[in-house]
Amino acid sequence: MELKSVTATLFLAIFQTIFVAEARGPQQVTCGSVVKLQNIHHKIRLHSHDVKYGSGSGQQSVTGTDVKEDVNSHWALKGPKPKKQCSRGKPIECGQTVRFEHTTTSRNLHSHHFGSPLSNAQEVSAFGDEGEGDTGDIWSVVCSGDFWQRDDAVQFKHVDTGVFLGASGHTFGRPINGQMEIVGLSMPDVSTKWKTAEGIFIHPSDFNPLKNSKHDEL
Repeated sequence: MELKSVTATLFLAIFQTIFVAEARGPQQVTCGSVVKLQNIHHKIRLHSHDVKYGSGSGQQSVTGTDVKEDVNSHWALKGPKPKKQCSRGKPIECGQTVRFEHTTTSRNLHSHHFGSPLSNAQEVSAFGDEGEGDTGDIWSVVCSGDFWQRDDAVQFKHVDTGVFLGASGHTFGRPINGQMEIVGLSMPDVSTKWKTAEGIFIHPSDFNPLKNSKHDEL
């Protein structure tokens, strides 16, 4: 198949996915989806950018923004390890371990035993190179029922350290003025609940333009 034809098929499949997903209404979040995660309590979207922390690990900062349209708030859902991937379009189960890759910088949502810059909770950063980091990138999806549903409130528990992904309520000054500090919290509370907002939700029947290709996992 010619490159132009393949590219056109891919874009058509993506747009069909968007419209079909919206028509179906509430449904399961799947591997391979690219989503924006909204903190239910603070009404911010999980965000990152190529700005390093000035303290702690010095890694790429992760923040919360109230700007809905920012492209730096997109995260791709993928399996927990390079050799333990999840099949594209497969529903993500409650309790399943995943990684979140920041689509703009190709670094993974990460945490570790460093203090966060504003509240001295546990730091959350973006880490890795071209989507590959270490075990500090792995999160467990905490939800009720069998699968992560698009409109449900869920929590994300860090596998290495046991903290929950949350927001401190503190906001930064320059150069990321007004953006909220994202942290790891030892106990879940109202700030550790998230839901999917905007995004491209992949389904097996919607996204299979290269059926015989090996590139069917993320």
